[in-house]
Amino acid sequence: MHPLFKEIRSWVRSIAAAFALTLVIGIFVFQPTHVLGHSMDPTLHNDQRIYVSKLSHTFRYAPKYGDIVIIDSRVERERTLKDDVLEHPLLKFISGNEDPNMYVKRVIGKPGDVLELKNDKVYRNGKPLEEPYLNEPMQVLGEHKWTIPEGHFFVMGDNRNHSKDSREIGFIPMDHVLGIKM
Repeated sequence: MHPLFKEIRSWVRSIAAAFALTLVIGIFVFQPTHVLGHSMDPTLHNDQRIYVSKLSHTFRYAPKYGDIVIIDSRVERERTLKDDVLEHPLLKFISGNEDPNMYVKRVIGKPGDVLELKNDKVYRNGKPLEEPYLNEPMQVLGEHKWTIPEGHFFVMGDNRNHSKDSREIGFIPMDHVLGIKM
């Protein structure tokens, strides 16, 4: 075989290995992403780049109260490994598509919690939450109460008056919590 073809084959193998390693790391370990919209203001801003640990999704461990998470907002459908592969930032970059179903939110409730919205505040299990990350009082029309089912979470944006979150889309299944902000 001609030395030039050997060199080309060597480069192709190296590039393919790097691409495969990038996919594995992005699917299972961590990935860069960016915030779309203003629902996390003032904590995070539109188009801000963040890094997300995927280990919680890979090993199925639950986020903590107050963690900032990336979620798949399509809670009515089952997720598969195919979803994780197709949502990889490298593939999104190549295709030029952003996924509007990926939201960045804060964990407010965990399985078994009783959440109430009243008096412009969030109450978890009867106690008002201290939320220093909010920049304005939440406007609540009426009172709302939810009990978080097993295997689900309740998430909200920090910009409560301008956030599409669990109040609208419902409880977030564990497998729809795709990672935790690093």
